[in-house]
Amino acid sequence: MNQQMRVLTVITIIFMPLTVITGIYGMSFDNMPELHWHYGYFMVLGLMLCIIVGLLIFFSRRKWL
Repeated sequence: MNQQMRVLTVITIIFMPLTVITGIYGMSFDNMPELHWHYGYFMVLGLMLCIIVGLLIFFSRRKWL
């Protein structure tokens, strides 16, 4: 049971910041400078990928994965 809860916690922690980022960008604000950049969309996707990789490294060093 403890191992299952640990894995579910890791999955939840990985998806929480991604949900916040997509929620902010899903509101369609017009005054966000990243929306008018040519590569703004790819910058946000890169940021999300960096968050995922960073959290996976963090949890693997703590022996949670």
